[in-house]
Parts: sequence; structure tokens; C-alpha cells
Amino acid sequence: MFLSVFDVFKIGVGPSSSHTMGPMVAAGEFLQQLRDANVHPARLRASLHGSLAFTGKGHASDRAVILGLAGFLPHDYDHQAAERALTQIAETKTVTVDGLPPMAFDPEADLRFDYDQVLVGHANGMKFIALDVNGAEMFREIYYSIGGGFVVTAAELDRVGEADEAAISLVPYPFRNAEEMLEMAKTSGQTIAQMKRANELMCCASNEEFDIGLTEIWMVMKNCMKRGLDEAGALPGGLNVKRRAHDIHRQLIEELGQNDPAPHIINDWISVYAMAVNEENAAGGQVVTAPTNGAAGVIPATLMYFLEHVPHASDDDIPTFLLTAAAIGGLIKTNASISGAEVGCQGEVGSASAMAAAGLCAVLGGTPMQVENAAEIALEHHLGMTCDPVGGLVQVPCIERNGLGAIKAVSAASLSMRGDGTHFVSLDSCVETMRQTGIDMSEKYKETSQGGLAVNAVAC
Repeated sequence: MFLSVFDVFKIGVGPSSSHTMGPMVAAGEFLQQLRDANVHPARLRASLHGSLAFTGKGHASDRAVILGLAGFLPHDYDHQAAERALTQIAETKTVTVDGLPPMAFDPEADLRFDYDQVLVGHANGMKFIALDVNGAEMFREIYYSIGGGFVVTAAELDRVGEADEAAISLVPYPFRNAEEMLEMAKTSGQTIAQMKRANELMCCASNEEFDIGLTEIWMVMKNCMKRGLDEAGALPGGLNVKRRAHDIHRQLIEELGQNDPAPHIINDWISVYAMAVNEENAAGGQVVTAPTNGAAGVIPATLMYFLEHVPHASDDDIPTFLLTAAAIGGLIKTNASISGAEVGCQGEVGSASAMAAAGLCAVLGGTPMQVENAAEIALEHHLGMTCDPVGGLVQVPCIERNGLGAIKAVSAASLSMRGDGTHFVSLDSCVETMRQTGIDMSEKYKETSQGGLAVNAVAC
């Protein structure tokens, strides 16, 4: 298995990796396919299906498609330029991009939320169609947003396993699951982070370029958190959810000088770090998928807890944390899913918590067996968690849920460090259980806002 740390941690834009970043990327890929095929359409049309239809408006999927067709991409997203583009398209009903003629596109008429047709490959399906001046179809493509900002065509979805097998032959430590990972660590004497780095350098970059990339990931996470701690007011979307991280953080700062603070206050610090990130995500700010936008706060919160509250913690430990977390995230994505629309929130916050627990255990000095144990503990206690966003927005219960996911990660790492790494349930068994649970889970609990809190919170 090889999934780069820069695939697991992608710089993008909120509020959702699968419902915002994915559609934006898919629209951009469709434009490139038109260029490559030398197709010059007069009009474009698009439709969103499955979970993308049911919660697309709350996740800004329509906005993402329009911006993607206008040439915007998540990694270098410019908010002010995007707003100007949206206004222009609404007025002219035309998109103009490099390498293609001006193409008619009326967001009201040419972008459809199809609640009836679920595309067979994945719950997050999209169709893009190019038409000539007479309205005849010239080119079409189906895309699936499979979680974490990853997008594949229908044909690519069928070949995902083949691509994994091809990539695995290129790296020195080709572990496909946790059992193989632990065996390779034992045989080589390497840590999980060291094996992950060796795999990355074999496929991707020089040491210097790789370290610059890791630093950028952490800086975007950290800056996102800072913005979230600084900002106040209500979040967009219509629920009038108040940002809470700013006030909680202010209270915690004021309490620093008090005598005999309650030990459990550390949980508030962990939570506020995570909530700050997810409030920024909900506002459409720049975030890092970790491994998704909906779970973007867990890993940076756990890493910030380590750096700010654990004695002798050092910035030099950041690469070890991120590489270890990415290794675990790659295993989960390969053998189960990180998509809330596919397996519920166990695949998002549960996966993030497992990754964060592994990263924290590694920088605390844990052995590979203890790291695997930490990841298993965190994931096990998210099994069955549904994805039921109120109003289709990544706000309730998502923001607080990240705080609790980070707290679980810290507890899981601590528990694993108290033992020698041996335990009853393996991480592989836990990942497989999550996959099976996702299959059995009702669709209304998988990011459709048709069940759970999405229904009952409104009723109350």
C-alpha cells in the first residue's frame, strides 16, 4: 500500500472534502478532459447524485461545481476572486477558461440536484455533460468523490485496486495492512514514521522538498486554528450556530494564573483547538483534510496539545507525528473508507482519531506495537458513529465531535503507552469491522441528513 502523506493531508477549502473539494476537483478534471479530447462545447451541464444531492447545498457543492467549471481548484483557492467569478457567472450565464471557448452555463438551469438517481459506484456521484450549439451531447463523464478530496471517474473506480498493486511495487516497505506494517518494522528495526518517509522518498521528492511540504501542512493547520481562535460571530448557513472557540480560549487564557485548576481543564484545551479548526472549516476557510474536512480538527488539535502541554515536546517531532498518522490513515482508506457518505462518521472522525492517537503515541516514544494499539483503541470506540449533519451543514454535531475525537486520541495514546503493545483486537480487525458496519448502516445515517440528529434536532 502506498498513499502519500500529501494525499492524506491535502490543503483545501471548507466546508467538506468530499462535498466541496471533490466536486471542485471533478469539475476541473472535466475541463481538462475536454481540452485533451479537443472538444469545444457551447454549453455545460452538471448533476449531483446521492449524498451530494441530499446535503450538497449545505456543503456548498453547487458553489464548488460552478467554481470548478470556472477554473478554481482547492489548493490555491482565492476567496475574493471566487466571489467575483460567481457574480459574473450569475450575470452572464457563461464560463470562460483557458484552452476552451466561452461556454454557456446557467447555474439555475444547468446544475441539477438529482435526488432520485443514485449512481452505482459510490454515494457521492456527479455527471458532467458538454453540449454543442444545437444541444446535442458531445462528451460526458461520471465522477465519484470518494472521501478526503479524492476524485475518480467511473472507469478509474473499477481500477483502484490495480493502481494500488502497481504502486506497492515501487516502495521499500509495501505494507498493505497493520499486520504487515508491524512485521516490517520488526524485521527492519525501523519506526513506522521512518518506513513511511522511506516510501515517500522513493516515490516523490528529495529530503529537502519533502520536509518543506510537511512544514507547509503543519503551518496551514496551525494558521487555520489561529484564525478559528481569533474569530467570533455566527457561522454561515442559516442555523445561526455561534462560534465558541474564541470565547472558550479567552476563558482558558484568563484561568492560567489560577491556583489549583481542575485537572480535567486539559480536555477543554484539546477541544478548543479542534473546534477552532472546524469552525473555520464550516465558514469555508482554508483547511487541511486530515483525512477529511469534516474531521479536520482532530489531528491538529492533538498535535497542538502535544506541543503546548507536554513537557519536552519539540517541533522536531512534528514530521514523526504526521508521517505516523498518515501511515495509519492510508491503511484505513485502503482497507475500509474515510467517507462519511460511505461508512458514516466512524470513517471520518473515527479515522482521524485513530491517526492522531498513533501520531501522539509515536512522538511520546511508543513502539510500533504501541502505536498500532493506540490507533485501534481510538478507532474501536468510534465504531458505529453515524454522519447526520443538521441542515446538511458541517456544524452540528461535527464541530464538537472533533473535540471529543481529539480527547479520545489522547486517551488512546496514553492507554497504549501503559502497556507493551499486546492487545486483544487488532487494528486490522477494527478497520474491517468499520467497513462491514458501514455496509450495514442505513443510508439515512450516511451524510444524507435524513436521520439521527439531522431530523430530531430540528424537530426539537
